Amino acid sequence: MTILGAAYLWVKAAHLIFVIFLMAGLFMLPRFFVYHQEVPVGSEEDRKWIDREAKLLKIILNPSLIIVWVLGLLLAYDIGAWTMGWFHAKLLLVVALSGYHGWLGGYAKKLARGQRTLSDKKLRLLNEVPGIAVAVVVILVIVKPF
Repeated sequence: MTILGAAYLWVKAAHLIFVIFLMAGLFMLPRFFVYHQEVPVGSEEDRKWIDREAKLLKIILNPSLIIVWVLGLLLAYDIGAWTMGWFHAKLLLVVALSGYHGWLGGYAKKLARGQRTLSDKKLRLLNEVPGIAVAVVVILVIVKPF
């Protein structure tokens, strides 16, 4: 018997919904950074980008990350995923995406201080990280190759 029982599919659906919210934010924030870096430090537009980035982190990204982790760990426990190879690979990627989320939050703080340490090209390349990671995660979860 599982701990979630009949709620399993509802928890799984909620997990996926918040993964979508999280991924949307992870795609948006680096793009915000590209546009933010184009405006003069201390300008009205700079303050607007700082506010937008903070709201995206506070309202969408941070809560989604927490909910994804809580629900994901519940699901993993419920199906006994800790012994499955595909799950270990998925967990590694989720930890990496969580670190990426943290790094984005740190870069938002740098931009708020007027520091622009990355080129637009590097930020655009970093914008590809979540897409590649989520593609691999989906393959691991659906195909379960090992």
